[in-house]
Amino acid sequence: MVLHGSAIRPVPPFARVRREILEEIERELGRDGDEARAELDLAFGRFERTQPQLAERIGGVLSGQLEEPALALGYFLSIVVWLAFERSFGARLAEVAADELLDTLTSLNVEEELVAQRLRAGVPPGVLLERAQPDVASFVGEHVAVALEASGVDARGVHLVHRAVVELSLALSFAVAPAGHVEHKPD
Repeated sequence: MVLHGSAIRPVPPFARVRREILEEIERELGRDGDEARAELDLAFGRFERTQPQLAERIGGVLSGQLEEPALALGYFLSIVVWLAFERSFGARLAEVAADELLDTLTSLNVEEELVAQRLRAGVPPGVLLERAQPDVASFVGEHVAVALEASGVDARGVHLVHRAVVELSLALSFAVAPAGHVEHKPD
């Protein structure tokens, strides 16, 4: 049976992250000094508090047996992507619940199968993100490509990180409420 269509629902335009935000955060994280490191530590703490399901998922990938380049790439991309969503959408970004994350992972798996059937080849995770978040996909894809060009890099680890960042991006995309709607979070 050949399936056609898309398993990943479209990301509404109001939930798309702009490239400029990603690049701005990258510059900020690239600064040297104790202040930049302290800001990064605070950001990781906020990520773990506000998105515990996503933090656990990313943490599970990053705590695996990844070599240093893939591990560094994973921390960098996951925090840049999350910060971009936080900065872009603020209170409109809801916490991703466990069932919502599972729905995203299931949709991504089905979509990979559909695309693989059409292409009869492996599908890079970034291809699946391009329709949903084109600026995030290109930003992440460029960093993944640079990592894969390094000599002796563990390509398997880089691909695991890439997949995890695609999952993170899609889950966050569906957690953004339309303008004018603010998620009320309990104190």
